[in-house]
Amino acid sequence: MDFFKFLNESVTPFHTVDCLKHIFQESGNGRFRIWERGGMLIVALQPPNGKAHAGSRFRIVMAHTDFPALKITPNPDLRTAGIQTLHPEIYGSPIYTSWFDRDLGYAGIVLYELNGKIENTLIRSQELVRIPQLAIHLNRNVNQDGQKVNPQTDLNALWSSREGARFVDALLAQLPKGARLLDFDIQLFDAQPAQYGGLDKEWVFSSRLDNLSSCHAAAMGLMNASDSSDFKVACFFNNEEVGSLTREGAAGNFLKSVLDQMLAENGLYQIGNPKIPLDKFFSESHAISLDMAHAEHPNFPEKSEPNHAPILGKGVALKINSQKRYASDVFSSAWFKTLCSGVGVPFQTFVMRNDIPCGSTVGPMVSAALGIPTVDVGEPMLSMHSIREMTAAQDHKDLEKLISYYFRKA
Repeated sequence: MDFFKFLNESVTPFHTVDCLKHIFQESGNGRFRIWERGGMLIVALQPPNGKAHAGSRFRIVMAHTDFPALKITPNPDLRTAGIQTLHPEIYGSPIYTSWFDRDLGYAGIVLYELNGKIENTLIRSQELVRIPQLAIHLNRNVNQDGQKVNPQTDLNALWSSREGARFVDALLAQLPKGARLLDFDIQLFDAQPAQYGGLDKEWVFSSRLDNLSSCHAAAMGLMNASDSSDFKVACFFNNEEVGSLTREGAAGNFLKSVLDQMLAENGLYQIGNPKIPLDKFFSESHAISLDMAHAEHPNFPEKSEPNHAPILGKGVALKINSQKRYASDVFSSAWFKTLCSGVGVPFQTFVMRNDIPCGSTVGPMVSAALGIPTVDVGEPMLSMHSIREMTAAQDHKDLEKLISYYFRKA
């Protein structure tokens, strides 16, 4: 799937998983096994060509489908100054001010009862909503003091001037006749499509680049996988932005259960009677954790670690952290460098400053749970967690090329 089409369609984690499922089902020619959990976690796997054997290994690429957002609360309707507004709850850590004065839509999943059965459907609004900024005349020092946002009171989205309009009625209008609304998981999203920027169209401007850019590279890489005796796996977790400790998150049991199932189906493992030393099997496999990395900001170079500040367009970032917020270690990093040299993709090394706390990824918890050597890498980007982010088009091409090589090489 085209990168921009993927970005524009994946407006929620539910829509992301739906896009990924269609990619693997409709374009994979039956090559992939697919597992899904809760509509927000999907694993796609290409089994070995022929019978797996003791020399078979896992090749795993991981990313996450979620991103910071404003989620509509169960009872969101408020009326102030003649306007019906929708009250959101904060998901993850968005940059609040980036949500002001933007054209927003709402999308997600709706569950309903029809003919005694619980059904669900994905929705995406046609109408736009907005969170307007306060005029400078009413906030005279905003340019000097910065915008201070109260997330409880300042982020309500203006939805309708119709008196008595209710959000649940708008959802019901999109359901089959006779349906009874049960629940919903809806969030606001930036309605502006992805586009190129820069003098030579060298940059990508879009919402949700963190971490849909990684999801797209992982999916396209697996689509280019060749046949071998290895298990090729792409796993797309949810809830990374809130810690991963959920049923669909990287701290859950889903990936492990899928891998165990594949080993059992191929006669390599059964509970209580492993046919091969599992620790050796996993320790000789490899995993790549994909998540975006901080590029050096031209206006704030002092925020970067000297000698470890990736530049937009200069290569994929290898992410290192001695506090183990990233899964990379000296062995997986060395392996990753041979991978890059094998396909001719440049890489840069990212290390966070000692005086700025470091974020994390799905890599450490999956590596710890499975015992698989894992390296954390990602595309350098600017405006991380803003509603509108920025990365380099060449870095995305290089990451896609690298993951394709990883899934193709002997």
